[in-house]
Amino acid sequence: MRDLLRARGLASEIFALTIDDDLRHDVHPFSDPAARRGDVTIFHFALPSPMTQAFATLPGGRVLQYHNITPAHFFADYAPEIYRLAMIGRQELATLVGHVDLALGDSSYNREELDALGFAPTGVMPIAVDFARITAAPRRPALEKVLGDGLINFLFVGRIAPNKKIEDHIRLAEHYKRYVDSHYRFIFVGRHDAVPSYYATVRALMEKYQMPADRFWFTGPVPNADLAAFYRYASVYISLSEHEGFCVPLLEAMAAGVPVLAYGSTAVTETMGGAGVVFTPKDLEYAAELLGRLTYDDRLRADIIRGQHARLEAFSEARLQAHLDALLAPFA
Repeated sequence: MRDLLRARGLASEIFALTIDDDLRHDVHPFSDPAARRGDVTIFHFALPSPMTQAFATLPGGRVLQYHNITPAHFFADYAPEIYRLAMIGRQELATLVGHVDLALGDSSYNREELDALGFAPTGVMPIAVDFARITAAPRRPALEKVLGDGLINFLFVGRIAPNKKIEDHIRLAEHYKRYVDSHYRFIFVGRHDAVPSYYATVRALMEKYQMPADRFWFTGPVPNADLAAFYRYASVYISLSEHEGFCVPLLEAMAAGVPVLAYGSTAVTETMGGAGVVFTPKDLEYAAELLGRLTYDDRLRADIIRGQHARLEAFSEARLQAHLDALLAPFA
C-alpha cells in the first residue's frame, strides 16, 4: 500500500507498535512524533492496541482499513487469552465509530461488519498482494528435491488456528486415502505455536486415524523463497477454513498456477470470485473426490488454472491503484 501511494507521488511511511528486526529499515516506531503528522492516516486494524485511541484523536484525515478479527468462539476451548483478545478487539473497533472519515474492509464481508457497527461512509479496499514474492522467488534446489520425490503435495498456508479447521484437513486425508489414492503428502506452512493446545488436538487426531507422520509436514514459518517452492510443487491448494476476512494464500496459489479447492465460508467465496473449485456444504467425502479430479484430470486442471489467472486481473497493481485513487480522492 505504501508503494502504491508513493507511485502516485505521495509521501508515505509505515509506523507500527512492534517491528520485526528484518523490517526496522522499512518501518518507523509508533512513538515517533511523525506518526501524528500525516495529512491522511490509514490505520490497519486487526488487534486491540494503544494505536486505536491515538488514531481517533488525529488532526488529519482518518481512514480505517479493517482486516477482520477472528470471532472469539473459535478459541474458547483452546486459548482463553486469545478468546479475551478477540472479544476486546471487537469492542475496541466499535469505539472508532464516528471518529473516522472513511472505513474500509478488505472485502464486502468485512465492510458489512463495519456497516453493522455504524461506520459511515464505508468501502472496500482489497489487500495489495505482492505476487512477485511467489512468482519471482529464487529456486531452492535442496527443498525442491524433497518436494519432487513423487508424492502428490497438497498445500495449506497460514497459522495453525481453530478457525482454519486443520482437523478437517486430517479427516479429508482419511477420505482421500480410503477412496482415491494413498500416494499423498499434506503440507502446512505457517506458525503452529500460536495455539499449542489446538495443535496438540490436531496431532491427536492424526494418531487416532493412525496417519503416517511422514505424510503430514508442519513446516512452521518459512522464508519467501521456501514458500514459493512449496507453491511451485503443490498439486492442489486446500482451504477448509470457516472464517476468513480475505485470505491472501488463495490468490498466491492462483498466481503460482496451483488449482484451489476451497470451502465457501465467510469471505472465501468473494475472494475466489468464481475461480477455482468452491464447495458447500462441508462434505469431506465429496471434497476428496474433487481433490482427486483436480489432481489427475489434466483438462480440468488446465481449465481451473486458466480461470484463476483471469481472476487475478481484479487484483492487479493497475486495478488497485485506480481503486485507491478513487477512495482517496475526497482527501486530495
